[in-house]
Amino acid sequence: MIDEAESGLAPRRRNLYGRRRGRRLRPRMRMLVTEHLPRLSLSSEERDDPPASLFPHPVDDVWVEIGFGGGEHLAHMAEAHPEIGFIGSEPFMEGTAKLVAVAADRGLDNLRLWPDDARDLLERLPTASIGRCYILFPDPWPKARHHRRRIVSPETIADLARVLVPGGLLRLATDHMGYCRWMLAHLIGHPDFAWTARRPADWRERPAEAVATRYEEKARAAGRTPAFLEFRRL
Repeated sequence: MIDEAESGLAPRRRNLYGRRRGRRLRPRMRMLVTEHLPRLSLSSEERDDPPASLFPHPVDDVWVEIGFGGGEHLAHMAEAHPEIGFIGSEPFMEGTAKLVAVAADRGLDNLRLWPDDARDLLERLPTASIGRCYILFPDPWPKARHHRRRIVSPETIADLARVLVPGGLLRLATDHMGYCRWMLAHLIGHPDFAWTARRPADWRERPAEAVATRYEEKARAAGRTPAFLEFRRL
């Protein structure tokens, strides 16, 4: 368990921007959330435990998705990789409810959720404890005065560098070219990360094992071409 006083990882005070709730959940969705979310959610105490111990069966590795939206990618990956434990963070209740419903329908037992600010989760994870982190189509906060709200920030990158194992992967996706340039500016040349792209297709095409999310489909329908960026922890 992490000792906050010794580690310097006492929770930081920060604002969480964006909506927490949208439309009222349908009765079946409310029932599933009431029944299954307590079992899937990480408690504050569990955040201090080794991530691999958070699942009902042994797992080979733990992968994290920050801001999973409707959960399409996270559910797909959890079903495709039963040997991996997945932790998803999403503060928006409607998205969390959708993923809870899918997890219940598919019987996913290698999935845990943190329905709150992912930065609080990252800062409490043990050092070198996860193999991958996904941040797919985060809110670009396009106005300059809102750039400090972006999840890809020096603070978050420092936390990711600490929790990813050497050789671990950070995968990002965005359809906002300003945010793409921001991601590259903060990560290219970073002492803890190396961009894995060797040819244009490496960042123009979605990784073969991944699945399109509703945000990617919405972007393509609007004529925007997403960028897929992968960085390896050195």
